[in-house]
Amino acid sequence: QVQLVESGGGLVQAGGSLRLSCAASGLTFSTYSMGWFRQTPGKEREFVAVFRWPTSATYYADSVKGRFTISRDNAKNTVYLQMNSLKPEDTAVYYCAASAKLNSDFASTSGYAYWGQGTQVSVSS
Repeated sequence: QVQLVESGGGLVQAGGSLRLSCAASGLTFSTYSMGWFRQTPGKEREFVAVFRWPTSATYYADSVKGRFTISRDNAKNTVYLQMNSLKPEDTAVYYCAASAKLNSDFASTSGYAYWGQGTQVSVSS
């Protein structure tokens, strides 16, 4: 069965950095588009970034563009989210997601079939 396991969350001061990892198993990782989303209490899960297959194109939410970088290591079945210049408003639970057939809905949760359990990121001011 497919499993996505996030790690790397934690508490950091504003302006700091974190790198999230998402290790995948049970799927042919190299042929999946991988995305990151985040969610705060009482709000919808929102798109953060995606690394698309097979184009290797990356897209970011405007709120993180220039600060966050998504990357992947197919040999390790892992996708990463490097987060720099963190702001208090980046505080959320971060989820990775996998899609075998991602179309124009890459920023929508409905585009992804598999999800991790999430990792908490807290940014203090």
